[in-house]
Amino acid sequence: MMRNALLRSTATASAAVASSSIRPAIRFASRPVILNAQSNIQQGQRRMYHEKVIDHYENPRNVGNLPKGDQDVGTGLVGAPACGDVMKLQIRVGEDGVISEVKFKTFGCGSAIASSSYMTERVKGMTLEQAGAVKNTEIAKELCLPPVKLHCSLLAEDAIKSAIKDYQTKRAKRLSTANSPPPSLGSSPQVATA
Repeated sequence: MMRNALLRSTATASAAVASSSIRPAIRFASRPVILNAQSNIQQGQRRMYHEKVIDHYENPRNVGNLPKGDQDVGTGLVGAPACGDVMKLQIRVGEDGVISEVKFKTFGCGSAIASSSYMTERVKGMTLEQAGAVKNTEIAKELCLPPVKLHCSLLAEDAIKSAIKDYQTKRAKRLSTANSPPPSLGSSPQVATA
């Protein structure tokens, strides 16, 4: 009896749509679907971000740029081709080897932005060695990232390591230039004659 009522209502709806001049966007299936049961299943399966991710996404910390050409700034630019996330993380390092300032810009999902934001807070005030030891698992655990979003925390780990490497390359180049003797002009001084 219930089946007949549903079939009649489906047939009536199909006739109403067919009689109108507007083409239907959805074709009615030959079997009726009970929508309430379906929507309850979908609601139960829906995933939500953890409040820490939402906080870092809505209020990201340390967003911006540092001058890339500065000798005390290291820049890390990494990306994940699978999902399209791109992360730029920059550090300013003092003479004592401690990270004094961190900035980031991220193009990606909420988890990628939150991972970047958390990483900037985490490494500020650390030495380069300590910052290089921060693992993606620590970020994922702190932000309660689901397994499908672990690549976002891995991007943050890769970004800080890349920024540290860039800074160390600049520093080594600067130190080698400072320690090398100035180029000589010749073996003996020349006297200008008029």
